[in-house]
Amino acid sequence: MKTLKFIIAAFIIFTTSTSANAQVSVNVNIGTPPAWGPAGYANIDYYYLPDIECYYDIRHSQFIYFGNGRWIHARQLPVRYRNYDLYHGYKVVLHDYHGRTPYAYFKNHKVKYYKGYKGKPQKAIGYRKYDKHDNGRGNQHDNKHWDNHNSNRGHGKH
Repeated sequence: MKTLKFIIAAFIIFTTSTSANAQVSVNVNIGTPPAWGPAGYANIDYYYLPDIECYYDIRHSQFIYFGNGRWIHARQLPVRYRNYDLYHGYKVVLHDYHGRTPYAYFKNHKVKYYKGYKGKPQKAIGYRKYDKHDNGRGNQHDNKHWDNHNSNRGHGKH
């Protein structure tokens, strides 16, 4: 009988200590917003860039744009947008969409957020050193020129 009481007591102590120390860890990896993204937003999955009619997927660090009759996912913008300034172009923060195909609403986004659309003023999360030749894109071949030639000009803001 003492053995049974001992086993029950040990079981109670074990379950109590186990549940007291148990922790639930949930790691939701929503990705890291790019430095050119608008500051002040959390839990956002996508931006819509009205000037170039494309999306940016924060979780996968990819642009989504229409080309060759389909939606393309790529880490870089297509050549036709190589001069687009991501730091200064307007980004629509899609608060209410968390699926995988934001372009399903492209017709609505295109009308509501037309080319040239400007909502509330935006400040980028970060900044990038650039010179007058790369439009904020920070081309690698220009950075060496920048560092050697303009090191005393502050943070690259002209």
